[in-house]
Amino acid sequence: MSGIVRPARRPAGWRAPGPAPAGVDVTPGVAEDLCWLAGDWRILQRVDGHRWSLDDLVTAWRAAETVAATPPARFADLGCGIGSVLMLLAWRFPAACGVGVEAQPVSVDLARRSLAVNGAAGRCSVRPGDLRDPDTIPEGAVFDLVTATPPYLPPGTATASARVQRGACAIEVRGGIEAYCGAAARLLRPGAPLVACAGGGQAARVARAAAAAGLAVERRLDVVPRAGKPTLFAVYTMRAGTPGDPAVDPALVVRDAAGRRTPAFVAVREAMGMPP
Repeated sequence: MSGIVRPARRPAGWRAPGPAPAGVDVTPGVAEDLCWLAGDWRILQRVDGHRWSLDDLVTAWRAAETVAATPPARFADLGCGIGSVLMLLAWRFPAACGVGVEAQPVSVDLARRSLAVNGAAGRCSVRPGDLRDPDTIPEGAVFDLVTATPPYLPPGTATASARVQRGACAIEVRGGIEAYCGAAARLLRPGAPLVACAGGGQAARVARAAAAAGLAVERRLDVVPRAGKPTLFAVYTMRAGTPGDPAVDPALVVRDAAGRRTPAFVAVREAMGMPP
């Protein structure tokens, strides 16, 4: 029995930008669906599990904009899950090679199959393992960009979902932003950035985590889900250096008070190959 192939929802006349998928055909399995991601690229997800989301999109976009002037030759995504950030960056930089690290076997399988669907398996890989283990990516400080979308909730502060994949995607069972900063510091070539997200109101914690790893926060972007709501999460750009006062960009408001996508968010989607 097969899963669900989602139809494209695109305005008349809209043409998908970016590299065309040049991979293998795939039929989603039971409890899986095949969904559109960037351009004509697609992603496999569990219907009842962890799915790609707003923090993945904004983190990938922010990372891509950060290195757009000097596109990366190699990038790494820590705790890559089902591969959404990994694939968004592979779509945006079709000459780059990427490495993802993921501890959950079901997510590793989905990410690898999605890379194959899009024809990116030859230049991007997903390694099973704990991002805190240096042997998972033994290449060391050779990456031009590192990204991360860590879980936001320390153990004991929330009840973990019993659904497949979801518990470890929300609860810091393998460490939070501190572990991700420490892992990234081992992998960044001199001057290269780490772009990572963290929960709203965690700026002080992120600054401490960065400093402990020898990094400094240089920019912060708060993301507000709807006008008038509090910050849902923030995306931080960090590099090796001495901590100082980071630049705080105007917040990215996703929807206006009436629930419509804002021009700023439409521009983010456009930059990452999504229809308006």
